[in-house]
Amino acid sequence: MTQARYRSVFRADLFAGQAVIVTGGGSGIGRCTAHELAALGAGVALVGRRLEKLQAVKAEIEAATPVRVSLHACDIRDEPGVKQMVADAIKLHGRIDGLVNNAGGQYPQPARDISLKGWDAVVRNNLTGGFLVSREVYTQWMEAHGGAIVNIIADMWMGMPSMAHSGAARAGMLSFTETAACEWGTSGVRVNAVAPGFIASSGLDTYGPELAAKFRDLMKAAPLQRYGTEAEVSSAIVYLLSEAAAYITGSYLRVDGGVPNARQSWKLEPSRSRPYEGFPLAKLPEVLKGPT
Repeated sequence: MTQARYRSVFRADLFAGQAVIVTGGGSGIGRCTAHELAALGAGVALVGRRLEKLQAVKAEIEAATPVRVSLHACDIRDEPGVKQMVADAIKLHGRIDGLVNNAGGQYPQPARDISLKGWDAVVRNNLTGGFLVSREVYTQWMEAHGGAIVNIIADMWMGMPSMAHSGAARAGMLSFTETAACEWGTSGVRVNAVAPGFIASSGLDTYGPELAAKFRDLMKAAPLQRYGTEAEVSSAIVYLLSEAAAYITGSYLRVDGGVPNARQSWKLEPSRSRPYEGFPLAKLPEVLKGPT
């Protein structure tokens, strides 16, 4: 059965003939971005630890768009595995024009209680893994051919209380983005970052129902007074991958409803902001359902 086509704001053939790697492509923002890129003509290499999740996304994309989708079960923290994954993607697609470094993960815990093992796991997920994939994509393909990399970070400005490990890793990824943009510009490679804020993505359900009330209250801290959609993040990623951003590198784009701009001296009022709903398969996370 044919699925509804992604309602992208970009032209349908924007990435025709190109190939893009999307890590963490089995769910959430990665899944949404893969759908949009495919709708715009790109071949997509989906990367994730669980092959069954990637297979489900591949089936969704192929039901809506006739593009090449390859699957790569890989833990981005494993250097040999990353090297092989990138080599396989190049072999299957013949090229790599873009990389979306989306894979990551964290868990809430006060800084005083974070173990070394927990710290290392989150930093390797959100910083080391992104570095490894970027380095291999650059050395195996983009150094000779050019391309664009978008690293997904987070709203870590002014710290991330209860997630010190993730905040430190995301801040490190921003610094890596800025450094790689400088070093790799000579090869025609652009490196930018997207920083999502409160996004209504399936990732929220991984934290459990005990945080439901807190998550539903988070939107009140945003000047736009709502959660963002996966499609709103994806459109920022797609823009930075596109030729329209040809003179943008070493930059970051916040997709956060203005949260860092809220101030105690200003009372936030209800907003008339309307979300962009481009992804036809998007669903409200279970944790956000209920009274607001």
